[in-house]
Order: sequence, then C-alpha cells, then structure tokens
Amino acid sequence: MGVAVLLIVKVTLSVVIGYRQYVPPDFGSDFLLGREAYFYGPYSWAFYAHLIAGPTSLVIGTILVSDRFRQWAPKWHRRLGKLQIANVLLLVVPSGLWMARYAATGAVAGAGLGLLAVVTAICAGAGWRAAVARRFDVHRRWMWRTYLLLCSAVVIRMIGGLATVTQFDALWLYPLSCWVSWLPPLVIFESLRFFEAPLVPITTRS
Repeated sequence: MGVAVLLIVKVTLSVVIGYRQYVPPDFGSDFLLGREAYFYGPYSWAFYAHLIAGPTSLVIGTILVSDRFRQWAPKWHRRLGKLQIANVLLLVVPSGLWMARYAATGAVAGAGLGLLAVVTAICAGAGWRAAVARRFDVHRRWMWRTYLLLCSAVVIRMIGGLATVTQFDALWLYPLSCWVSWLPPLVIFESLRFFEAPLVPITTRS
C-alpha cells in the first residue's frame, strides 16, 4: 500500500508541475494541441475545474482510504469525506463529462472517459448514501471503488509515460488507455471480493 501511495503522489505532483503549460494556455503543448478553436468558453471552465478538482480528489481520497487515519481522527474523516463527495460530484464528474465530448482521439476515448465519469458519480453517490445510513462496511466498499476510478488519471499517465520511454506511438493507444485505466482495476476489485474474508463492520465515534 505504501508503494502505491508514493507512486500516486509522485505522478500527481508531476501532473501538477506540468500545469505551467496551461496557465496561460499553451496550445503547442501535448494536451491543448488543436483545442484553441473551442477552448475559450465552457470548455475552459471545465478544464480548469478539472485541473484543480482532480488532484485534490486523489490527495483526499488517499487520506480517506487509510484505516489508520479513520481510527485516529474520525471527525476529520467525516469532514474530509463530505468535502470529497462534494468535490467529486460537483466538480470532477461534471467537468470530466464535458471534456469527454472533446477527446482528441475520437469517440472511443470519449466514450471511455464519459462512462468513467458516470460510474464515478454512481459510486460516490452510493458511498455517501451508505454513510448517511450508517452502513459503514458498505460505505467503505463504495468509496474504495470511487478511489480506484479516480486513480485512473494516474494509470493513464503511467501508460503514456511508458509509451514515451519505449518510443511506442500508436493511434489506438490513448483510446485503449481510456478504458484500461479504470475498467480492469474495477473488475479485479470486484473479483477479489469473492475471495476475501467478510468485512468487519465499521463503527465510528461521534
């Protein structure tokens, strides 16, 4: 788990450092190349919202999935949890859906990113409802799903980085990564549930 956290933090930091290409927007950069015609307007609002909300959701999510943090600071766990749900449902998902319409490599990538946003919203909403109902074991599973889906941003960049290092350049790589970054991890997570011991019910202190 510690290695995974360090990897997520490292990739997230590298992404944030790369934001200097976007403020002001550099339309010669890889991601913004060819987007100048429709950038200004709703797309720019979605783009910058996603730049802020995406890494924030990863940092908060990494803290929230820690059982040690939950046991040490249950009140802060609840506060950060509410912030996370609001951030995901009000910023990450809507901005992701809007940007998916403009996926640079076409409809396959756009469909993968759009469905990712929808599934993320469903998982986050279900996790919130379970917490309100004090079904904390169910809540934990839904929020782990949400976290895995949010980590798709890290996986996509790892795939892109590996392709750059190996000098592998194929038009189908990015559309494929838009699906591979979240669908297989989610399937693996669901599959492992059948082989794990039943979750111990979680209680929280008020």
